[in-house]
Amino acid sequence: MFQMFVPAIAEIFIGFASGLVVGTGFVAFLTVLGIIPRLIQLSKTYDYVKIIELAVILGALFGVYLAFTDAQFYVSKPFIVIWGALHGIFIGMLAAALTEVLNVFPLLAKRVGMEIHILWFLMAIVFGKIFGSLFQWVFFVK
Repeated sequence: MFQMFVPAIAEIFIGFASGLVVGTGFVAFLTVLGIIPRLIQLSKTYDYVKIIELAVILGALFGVYLAFTDAQFYVSKPFIVIWGALHGIFIGMLAAALTEVLNVFPLLAKRVGMEIHILWFLMAIVFGKIFGSLFQWVFFVK
């Protein structure tokens, strides 16, 4: 009887420890790199700091809920379009804030000798991401 509970207890321990590691990494990503404060600074939404923090927490909890349950939601197509647009905006702003915090684009532009063309470089990346996402949705998502 005791041998039945040992694997279950080990799975619980490993799952909990893994969740702590991933959660710690996510919090470190958001706080150490200053992603959320930089997003707030760029969007000039200083009055909504508590709401943005709450939205990030609730979004993470809702994502965990969806990942660990078989919950299904039946919503209209316009709602799905809005939901997808909000996801895209968040991911795009998160990527932009991360690259800005790490000074990726100025360093890359300086290395390849494109300092005066950095705006064109950024726009090429933005439009490439947009067209790539649209291509994926049109041809691969059913």
